[in-house]
Amino acid sequence: MSAALRLSFAAALMTLFASLPRAAERQQSNAQSATFKSSVEYVEVDAIVTTAQGQIVRDLALKDFEILEDGKRQELTTFALVDIPIERYDGVIGAVQAIEPDITTNAHPEGRVYVLVLDELHIAQGDAARAKAAAKLFIARLGANDLMAVVHTAGVDAASQEFTNSQSRLLAAVDKSVGRGLASATASRNESAFMTDGRDTGDHDDVERAAEAQTTLRVVRDVANWFATVHGRRKAILLMSGGIDYPMTLVGSADQPNRPTDVVRSASQEAIDAAMRSNVSIYGIDPGGLTAGDDVGINYFFAPGNQDLGPRASGRELRMNQDSLRQLSEETGGIAVVGRNDLGAAFDRIVADNSAYYVLAYRPPASKRDGKFHKISVRVDRPGLVTRARSGYLSPNGKPPATPALDSAGPSPVIRDALGSPLPVSGLSMRLSFTSFMDAPPNASVLITEDLRGSDLKLGSPGTLELSYAAVDAAGKVRAGSNDRLQLTALKSETKAQITESGLRVFNRMTLSPGRYTVRVAAHDQAGGAVGSVAYDLEVQDFHSMPFSMSGLALTSIATGRMVVAKADALMKDWLPAPPITERVFPQSDQLWFFAEIYDNAGETPHTVTIGTTVRSESGAVVYTMDTEHSSTEFTGPRGVFRHRGRVPLNDFPPGAYVLKLEARAHLGRDEIVSRQIPYTVTATKQ
Repeated sequence: MSAALRLSFAAALMTLFASLPRAAERQQSNAQSATFKSSVEYVEVDAIVTTAQGQIVRDLALKDFEILEDGKRQELTTFALVDIPIERYDGVIGAVQAIEPDITTNAHPEGRVYVLVLDELHIAQGDAARAKAAAKLFIARLGANDLMAVVHTAGVDAASQEFTNSQSRLLAAVDKSVGRGLASATASRNESAFMTDGRDTGDHDDVERAAEAQTTLRVVRDVANWFATVHGRRKAILLMSGGIDYPMTLVGSADQPNRPTDVVRSASQEAIDAAMRSNVSIYGIDPGGLTAGDDVGINYFFAPGNQDLGPRASGRELRMNQDSLRQLSEETGGIAVVGRNDLGAAFDRIVADNSAYYVLAYRPPASKRDGKFHKISVRVDRPGLVTRARSGYLSPNGKPPATPALDSAGPSPVIRDALGSPLPVSGLSMRLSFTSFMDAPPNASVLITEDLRGSDLKLGSPGTLELSYAAVDAAGKVRAGSNDRLQLTALKSETKAQITESGLRVFNRMTLSPGRYTVRVAAHDQAGGAVGSVAYDLEVQDFHSMPFSMSGLALTSIATGRMVVAKADALMKDWLPAPPITERVFPQSDQLWFFAEIYDNAGETPHTVTIGTTVRSESGAVVYTMDTEHSSTEFTGPRGVFRHRGRVPLNDFPPGAYVLKLEARAHLGRDEIVSRQIPYTVTATKQ
């Protein structure tokens, strides 16, 4: 994510498209126009309907709703109830802690979608711990299929986190937050008065304060704009902030565009307009809880007649900060959590808000881009119910943006949109794993295993399967990418049947230097029109500088390794009896094979290395162990590489969840230990 939203992926993709290998021709997709559209061709509204006591109402029909734009009734073209079960993420339990899956997929039910904006610019350093605790309290409420991204208003780009359901990655992004908020304006004025014996009572941080408020509001605006292509589900921005230090409205005040107050007001309106346009709800959350105001302002007693000093000024400032969060929230259909110590109850309400709601859509009465605000009212024809929805939207102004010219040899428009989508696209189900191995210094070679669901492919008609991937670093630069076209023509009938039943497997490799990357993968079946995409957070280790390390763990099995392979990986053929897989559910009659490389950079000092394989059940009990001991002389090459292959039979394992752990221990002075873990499930063999 870049500094502007902490999202510059679209710009990075344009660089990638210019450098991808050329193909002979590009085929257009009939599904293109129907699948991805970012222009405002209809207005989408999320409506939350409750009883007067706050209970969600789930039994309404299309006929029960009336929607008005600028006071005129509109004909609804879309109506749907979204009802997502509220549950908690548990993970697979290895001995003590939850082991997260090592694969990523788009083949799961849709969950809730949140972007957590940590507003360090309006969180004081002393309040940072409380803000982190509040963020973690909400993350604990995420369900297994929920997605969250974390964006910081200050700090380095690498601190942010793209959409993931990994709680460990989200918590790590939260832990990187540091409060950088300025002292309050009242405190600043008090300080000035104290230093000048009352002659100067100005806020000398006013310009910087306005710039920081503008930065925060622009981040909110950019996140909302980023959400514009996501339709059919509720989208929430959780703004964790102490509030904006300026009034958000200037009723009765003269307009002075260059005055800090007016600059901030303009930025706040841009943020609200973007959220309304993208149908995004903002939830302003003040982690500070109940407070009586700024202690400096309360304790200051000099110049009691000055309205900008003392407890009254501090109280007004507190209300102004809270009102800023209320306005951002209420205008966009969210709720503000301010002046509360019971954050848990408030967070439960936010989860409920995003779990059961109605999606309504209609075509606007005029297609022109008039740049005006259009008020929306949602009514329900049942007495006693409360309806909450966004209050309107700002129509785009001027001509639509020009569509960028397409390179006929580059990725198709559908692939571009899928790669750029903020959320996974699930029309073509895919499951991926990423396994890193040492490559020429200082790089690593990353094996991408991609399994596509065969029943999603239209194999009876001539067509092309287009596959693309892009690895983007923390600065938003593309560091690796590929665009391939596989011809799914002239397939034998038995091959088609095997693909339909088991799926299609594709391998790719990319060379990356050590660091953190977001890898996006997209596939498009041009014959049937199905599109799929996923994103994965990849951490590439520095194998060359570490004294003792281990590659990723590649896994296969006899029962699941028979999928049709459209593009093989030559380097794995010598080490596994079948190609690597992404499957993690195996019958008892199966047997697992795994492969990893151990890297020992200890030099010529003789020593031994113990490689141990352990399988633990969900309760943590050890159900399988195997240890082997090797001399350092068995490690080959200048960096010391040992290739280890192992097998685990499953016939004695009862059905259930397990964790496979491969550990290597170098006995050289103080033991060096490295390990890799993979969770998997054993099922009863079908009779």
